[in-house]
Amino acid sequence: MSRLRIFADSQPDTPQFDSHDASEIGAELNKIGVTFERWQANQPIEPGATPEQVISAYRADIDRLIAEHGFKTVDVVSIAPDNPKREEMRAKFLDEHFHKEDEVRFFVAGSGLFTLHVGDKVYEIECVKDDLIAVPDSTLHWFDMGAEPHFVAIRFFNEPDGWIGHFTGTDIAQKFPRYEPDKSQRAS
Repeated sequence: MSRLRIFADSQPDTPQFDSHDASEIGAELNKIGVTFERWQANQPIEPGATPEQVISAYRADIDRLIAEHGFKTVDVVSIAPDNPKREEMRAKFLDEHFHKEDEVRFFVAGSGLFTLHVGDKVYEIECVKDDLIAVPDSTLHWFDMGAEPHFVAIRFFNEPDGWIGHFTGTDIAQKFPRYEPDKSQRAS
């Protein structure tokens, strides 16, 4: 289940806001310019579906985002717990960074934790199956896929180097708990 927790950046143990309600999550994130939506596939997606089948199942929403934001590239990424590079992949974005274009991800299956640092607040968003999150360019954040990552996501890009992380060098991400997904999300 999707979840948003908001913390003061100096109090990582005490959330000021905590909700699983998609409309509340969307409203709170909208205040900081982040888009949060829930999508439904227009056809069933079977385990092991090809990227083309995944994109076809969400074609109407994908085309809407492309028209609204001018994305040039859409792809599908899939990470499983048995991936031999999972630790390296997880570590890649665990520290605070930003991108020079919006980071837009739609979770077809599984889950991941986006944590945004905006002003003196930290927004921890657990994204699960059917969640779309669009983080504006230059927003400080980190992403944790968990120790045993499991997700399939559609990614949107404007430029090939737009996804490159520009790291801040701060240690704020280490002050907040690492992601421990609910094992029941794996079935999704």
